[in-house]
Amino acid sequence: MRSPDGPLVARHHVPPAQRSRQRPQGGRVARFVTAYGWRALVIPVLAVATFVTMLDVASPEPSPASAVAEPAPSTSETTPPQTVEPTATAEGEAAPATPPPVVAPVPFVEQGSGDLSVVPGSSQVYGSGPLQRFLVEVEDGINVDGAGFAAAVEATLADPRGWGAGGELSFQRVDGGDYDFRVSLVSPVNVESFCPGVGTGGYTSCRYGERAVINLARWETAVPDYQGDVATYRQYVVNHEVGHALGNGHEPCPGSGELAPVMQQQTLGLDGCVKNAWPFPDA
Repeated sequence: MRSPDGPLVARHHVPPAQRSRQRPQGGRVARFVTAYGWRALVIPVLAVATFVTMLDVASPEPSPASAVAEPAPSTSETTPPQTVEPTATAEGEAAPATPPPVVAPVPFVEQGSGDLSVVPGSSQVYGSGPLQRFLVEVEDGINVDGAGFAAAVEATLADPRGWGAGGELSFQRVDGGDYDFRVSLVSPVNVESFCPGVGTGGYTSCRYGERAVINLARWETAVPDYQGDVATYRQYVVNHEVGHALGNGHEPCPGSGELAPVMQQQTLGLDGCVKNAWPFPDA
């Protein structure tokens, strides 16, 4: 008979009785070792190694976050928010809580049309400093002589005690083309629409962008602290609101009995100071 793995070999017939006498002695382990020799030792070792490897793969490795615990953030310290100072687009005195009663020397219109018209006309250059061109506007329907208002504004800005004192600035009135700011006379009801956010209450004047808004009620009646001196108050309110248009902020009264700075909110009270309409009163 041919062996499947090699040449023909002769098989010796071993009687069953003899085969039983040749069976290895001992238990199953001994017979396993006798049958497989050195392989009997390698198989268990490989099995144990395989089991250990499977355990190592199956066990999840600790993540960096869990391996090293991060300290919890402290709740006792807080970082204050950054304070950003906004750039105001509108300036002026908010209305007093209770506007004082004012006896108008002449009646004035409480509400005009809401449309502004430029007063025609131009002027020479006043002063010797950097030039500031300005327009003069009057609200339609308020029954005011536009030319008279424009002349008063022009005279105030041309005065040597004004913002151009000492060659600081020069001014020229124009009625079109390039300009730096405008001075507008507006009825009290419509003032807030030209200075949104100030809260004028229809009582005070204001500045919005390049526009200095003069409240018609204050132009005609001034305020109680001016005791009927409407002419001086008109100079003050023009210089004050134009001062805002030129980039100046409010100033407090420096002390009782002293001249009020033109950028003091004199419309709301003098706070012990003496009324003053000029940026440089001693010029």
